[in-house]
Amino acid sequence: MALVLVTNDDGFFSKGIQYLAEALKELGEVYIVAPDRDRSAVSHALTMHRPLRVDLIRENCYSVNGTPTDCVVVGVKKLLPREPDLIVSGINKGANLGEDITYSGTVSAAIEGTILGVPSFAISLVGERPFRYETASYYAIKIAKFILEKGLPPDTLLNVNLPNKPLQEIKGIKITKQGKRSYENSIHEIFSPWGEKQYWIGGGVVSWQKMEGTDIQAIMENCASVTPLHIDLTNYQALDYLRKHGIEE
Repeated sequence: MALVLVTNDDGFFSKGIQYLAEALKELGEVYIVAPDRDRSAVSHALTMHRPLRVDLIRENCYSVNGTPTDCVVVGVKKLLPREPDLIVSGINKGANLGEDITYSGTVSAAIEGTILGVPSFAISLVGERPFRYETASYYAIKIAKFILEKGLPPDTLLNVNLPNKPLQEIKGIKITKQGKRSYENSIHEIFSPWGEKQYWIGGGVVSWQKMEGTDIQAIMENCASVTPLHIDLTNYQALDYLRKHGIEE
């Protein structure tokens, strides 16, 4: 039986992680190690300026007053009885598509798992409330079984996104590449009660570049998007470009 670590960035008490953990019990023993509160958009932050508090909520379930990356590190190195066979991050309340993955605490937890040598994937629901966690749970089990049986290429994690729709409306899985998006009017000017101008980041109108084979295209076609991401961020085409243009001395 597999040992599975489950985490997220929405916090321990999010319904998504509870659905996910319950579903994955089909595969073996499941531990939850998750932030004690919402830590969305913290990316790959690691807490180094203060100690971390870990609270046992119930058997095999811990909350940590830190980031998703903290949770993975502490879970793998200190809380679990051995190295897990799989790390699953989610179920996120909202999309992690295109460049959003660079901000996502959900995806970053899977990145940290991959850095530690544990096969990992992140899973998110694209859409508005009410969230259909049962749809994501079904595909989480499907993908988890695949990874446990077949493994993943070196230094690779999977970023999974699903339309927030009933299971019967999902038309299957598509292997995708990362799309490109932009936000308009996402920085809002607000004023404090004392008239001080402040700025609030969030919301705005999202637009996507039309590109075949992308994560967002799969979602628009009512498919589950599975995007393989690589830890190595080197742009190998740029290596040749820089050498060609004589930047080396």
